[in-house]
Amino acid sequence: MSTEVLPMPSSSVSPPAPPSSSSSKKSAPLELPWVEKYRPTLLSDVVGNEETTSRLQAIAEDGNLPNLIVSGPPGTGKTTSVKALALALLGDKCKVGVLELNASDSRGIDVVRNKIKSFAQSKITLPPSRHKIVILDEADSMTTAAQQALRRTMEVYSSTTRFALACNLSSKIIEPIQSRAAILRFTRLSDSQVLSRLIHVCTSEGVSYTSDGLEAIIFTAEGDMRNAINNLQATWAGFEHVNQGNVFKVCDQPHPETVKSILKYCSLGETKNAVSSMRSLYSTGYSCSDIISTIFKVTKSQNFQESMKLKFLREIGFAHVRIAEGNATLLQLLGLLGRMCEIGREMGEKGEEDMVIE
Repeated sequence: MSTEVLPMPSSSVSPPAPPSSSSSKKSAPLELPWVEKYRPTLLSDVVGNEETTSRLQAIAEDGNLPNLIVSGPPGTGKTTSVKALALALLGDKCKVGVLELNASDSRGIDVVRNKIKSFAQSKITLPPSRHKIVILDEADSMTTAAQQALRRTMEVYSSTTRFALACNLSSKIIEPIQSRAAILRFTRLSDSQVLSRLIHVCTSEGVSYTSDGLEAIIFTAEGDMRNAINNLQATWAGFEHVNQGNVFKVCDQPHPETVKSILKYCSLGETKNAVSSMRSLYSTGYSCSDIISTIFKVTKSQNFQESMKLKFLREIGFAHVRIAEGNATLLQLLGLLGRMCEIGREMGEKGEEDMVIE
């Protein structure tokens, strides 16, 4: 009697194939941040600081680039302008003729001695009468030793290489470098300049928005174009509509209307109501620095009597200093309200007019 042997399952049988990655590849492609997507590549497209960009335009036309120190607040177009200048000077040789180092890179004395020096020594074919360009972003964060080494490098290789240093405070650059460079200063952008760029981005991306939504973005950005465009994209991604309420939810800043009501109580000398509103605002979780910054911005933009506004801003400034020094407590904010209410009562007793906030 023969027994039938059942075939063993083959070990070579492959497991079920995983889902094809082609389906995931067919999903929506990753989108560039709008800050990078709409970053100007030409000097003529840079928004704001027309006098400074016109000087850079003159350098691009002349072709003789001096060493530059470009200083100003963040988000005003310093790095963008320098990159646009490099592109105008070097054209398609920009990739090999430009060395860019950011604050995120190691930029100690060894980097200056090795990486920057080797780039300055390298031989690259460039257009006639053009120089290699080293862009040092956030140069004010470089150590003093690195800046001292950079000073010597700028001297030795001045015939082939030019340096462009972008920084927030030019005073943090050592004086020997300042004396070797032309200093260009950028200022914060005006509300109208930020608004025009935001409308351009909204039109290009098909963003639905309201006028108060764009006003809220401008209010939170404080002349910083990068911040404004980032807030616009974040609001659109989260709510698919840009209005005032959505913007303040995304930006997580105290609502100006709440601060306006507090200022109105202070101008009328109603300490109890002002303190109650401040306690409820503080209990929502905002930091003292956020609250005091919003109080300053709202006070500065309000249309009420000039003498009262100046006294309010003076007290807000003193409170801001104490909070910045580490005394970030509710007591500081309540003390500020007490002094502001006292100012409101004194001016009310003197019969001052036009104290009501619009």
